[in-house]
Amino acid sequence: MHWHTSKSLLKKNKMDNKIDLIIENLKEVFDPEIPVNIYDLGLVYSVDVEGTTATVLMTLTAPGCPAADMIVADVEYMTKKIEGIEECKVDITFDPAWDKSMMSEEARLELGFM
Repeated sequence: MHWHTSKSLLKKNKMDNKIDLIIENLKEVFDPEIPVNIYDLGLVYSVDVEGTTATVLMTLTAPGCPAADMIVADVEYMTKKIEGIEECKVDITFDPAWDKSMMSEEARLELGFM
């Protein structure tokens, strides 16, 4: 029996692995006013990897978030800690606007919303 391995499938799996590693690192980024990481808060909408560049589409709890610059810098830093990622683009959007329903069950429990 012969097994054929698709190079594009291997490349996709490698990118998926990097995305998983980035998400794990993003779970170490916190809004300083909230004791829950930005991923479990539901602030991260998507993570994409193209070559050595990662793009993180995310939001903030409010448009005037005073910690925005610090959070973006932390996202960039934690993303670039992944081997093979040299650049990180963080795109902030407020569409859709963040609300409490975007939080993980663990985050809602931690913050007393359940």
